Amino acid sequence: MGDKYHSFSALAAENVAGVDYRISTRTAPHRHLVVVAPHGGSIERRTSEIASALAKDDYSLYLFEGMDPNGSFDTLHITSHRFDEPSCIQLVEKFSRVISVHGCTGEGEEIYLGGLDVELRHQLHESLTQAGLATHNEGHKFQGTHSKNICNLGLRKQGVQIEFSDGMRGAPRETLAIEIIRQTLCAANLAVGSD
Repeated sequence: MGDKYHSFSALAAENVAGVDYRISTRTAPHRHLVVVAPHGGSIERRTSEIASALAKDDYSLYLFEGMDPNGSFDTLHITSHRFDEPSCIQLVEKFSRVISVHGCTGEGEEIYLGGLDVELRHQLHESLTQAGLATHNEGHKFQGTHSKNICNLGLRKQGVQIEFSDGMRGAPRETLAIEIIRQTLCAANLAVGSD
């Protein structure tokens, strides 16, 4: 089944900010990476928490969150290459690296990497795999390579999309995955420098 809305303006016309959804933005100064959860809150379970844990106080953060405790995937999910909420677009366009956090189906503890930043994807894949986490970098359906995918709208026009399966989100090894990703991002940031 497709999304109910194909743009943020269509979603906003029929839903109320602060009731159906909320938007949170935090900018960390002098950093060149932003973490985005465009399907947070009750849209894709625990993606807000994972994105916040990845960003901590080190990186800028954007959350678009559904507020219906019974779930809001069917009503508020906008696929990533159509996600055009203005404050999100304005934020990611300021950063050279964009990481988007998503949730996908699957009972196993799996992580899927996509996006046009092939180099960082490979670094993350290697780090996560070495830590014993089932991580897929190619040959899956979460490629995130559309030029308008929210992760690919930063200054470099290439980012990374990270999909956490249902089985991984909330599992004990979710914390390990977050730790490994943060370590890898830190190493990549040191290599690039900061804005």
